[in-house]
Amino acid sequence: MRVTRLLRPRPLAVAGVAALSVLAVVGLPASASTPGADIRVTNDNGANGGYVSNYNLNNPRSPVAKDPTLAECSRSRGRQNEPSVALDPRNPNVIVGSSNDYCGVYNDSADADGAPIASGPIWLGYYRSVNSGASFQSSLVPGYPGDNTPYASRAKIRTASSGDPVLAWDAQGRLFAGSESSADANGTPKGFGDVYVASYVNPGGPSAATVNDGKEFARSVIVAKGSSAPTTGKFNDKTAIEADRTSSACSGNVYFAYSRFTGNGGVAIYLSRSTDHGATFSAPMKVSAGVHDVQFPDISVTSNGHVYITYRQFEAQGQQIDAVDVVKSVDCGRSFASPRALTTFSAMGVTDLATDGSQARDCGDAPPCQSGYTFFRADTGPRSTADQAAATEIVHVAYEAIVPGSEVPTGTTFGWADQSGAGGQSAIYYLSFNGATGVVSTPARIASAPASQQLFPDLSVDAGVVHALWWDSRNDVNNDASSFRQRPVGNDAAGNSAPALDVYAATRPAVGGSWATATRMSDVTTNPNYEQFGGRTVPFAGDYLWIDSKGGVTYGVWTDWRDTVPGVDQRETTQDETGADVLQCRTVRPDGVVTGDTCPRNGGLDQNIYGDLAP
Repeated sequence: MRVTRLLRPRPLAVAGVAALSVLAVVGLPASASTPGADIRVTNDNGANGGYVSNYNLNNPRSPVAKDPTLAECSRSRGRQNEPSVALDPRNPNVIVGSSNDYCGVYNDSADADGAPIASGPIWLGYYRSVNSGASFQSSLVPGYPGDNTPYASRAKIRTASSGDPVLAWDAQGRLFAGSESSADANGTPKGFGDVYVASYVNPGGPSAATVNDGKEFARSVIVAKGSSAPTTGKFNDKTAIEADRTSSACSGNVYFAYSRFTGNGGVAIYLSRSTDHGATFSAPMKVSAGVHDVQFPDISVTSNGHVYITYRQFEAQGQQIDAVDVVKSVDCGRSFASPRALTTFSAMGVTDLATDGSQARDCGDAPPCQSGYTFFRADTGPRSTADQAAATEIVHVAYEAIVPGSEVPTGTTFGWADQSGAGGQSAIYYLSFNGATGVVSTPARIASAPASQQLFPDLSVDAGVVHALWWDSRNDVNNDASSFRQRPVGNDAAGNSAPALDVYAATRPAVGGSWATATRMSDVTTNPNYEQFGGRTVPFAGDYLWIDSKGGVTYGVWTDWRDTVPGVDQRETTQDETGADVLQCRTVRPDGVVTGDTCPRNGGLDQNIYGDLAP
């Protein structure tokens, strides 16, 4: 879920280079991708042409579409997080990424002190590559407030914000993008909590050149509406999507799952399916019956068309314990069997106590936490996938959990193990579930690092190889074997913050074998604790990273702060920490009030999505 607190890509490859890239991909065996130089996927930095409307991507001879949001996105050096990425199964040179994109939030005007007003949309990005991720061209999903192109009328949605992007391709060049959306387009304070799916097609049809797959925005349709009533309302969030690319009777179906939160405190997983390529979706169906407090659904489809949904089961009032659950459909998503627990675990969840005594999932300047640390939110969130071309019915699952026996007191109010004061080591675990036999493998760590916290795993599988990536703190400059279980990543004992996270990846055979030694993907260790949200008071990293594999190409994407410009928060009379404040320009007015930030485009908010080929 995006935080509402508050691509300019490198040029696409010329024909000759693109042709060489195609040859390189065709000649690659499965799992042969090798990490290279990191690529900036979100290029809202004023270079390489700025953001382009999807209408102009498909109609280059038409007048260039211009609006305040596209103009702002071409210069903003703004924030992007919660990335997703998907490789075209018909042509792995074609890669599309997305994220929560805040590039347009300062698209309107400034206040009396000259500080730009954050009144523009938070929206879904659309970042397209046709050279296996060597460069990306940046755009937004059509339908954002102020979109004046002919494609805006194809967006049948009712909200002024959009986030939580999830992506999936079908077997005929169509791309589907799922989203959560909330803010009222009429400017009222209420939030809707809708979920919708946008569809992209090859403008020449399924038989046209695959380089144009998923290029033209066709539509977006609401799958489920939320409401803002305090006790009877509902809010839909935590989305997942998959398309059936098999030759089964379910071929072409699109499945969309999400968590529904209701005003009475209930949470459940719902699923809708489309049998007409995303034009319509079925009435939402509850699939987590009998399980309380669930989130983080993910969808897998096996070669026989069976559908599996995994999700996180939370410990709840003594009625259940932390677990990864699964439900299965053998009739193309029309119905699902009762939930089954695949494994239980000791939950990873960073937490603290605010100075007012309330529970805090993240900490910064406002409200400060009793520990004095600064950190972003993170919880156990399982991810799953299946190889739709494999003869087996195996679902591959990854999740983060506290390593048994690693628990230690932190000595402060901060905690790693989902409770204040409880420290421990977070590691990425893997298991496989054979849906045909019901056999579940023993969960095991993907990569052991003696002084490392591991977060936000994702995995994909293709041609008999499982690919995984995650954030890893083994290069944390402020923590070592004596402290990493007791403090947030990047924090020293005084709460000062520094670079702490890298992306690591590993592979294993889909059947048998073991994980290869983990490979560092990111070239730069990044500082995730910059206070860029809530008016420059708290960090936010999103809820996930992403990896995908098709046809011998594997690509991963992550949130990154290497371009963030550090600074000093002029509102702080005493500096309680270093390394978390970002560049901002404020002055004290004669009445003693500190102005808003007059230079939000100068790099203090430059949070980006980076990507690279993965092993």
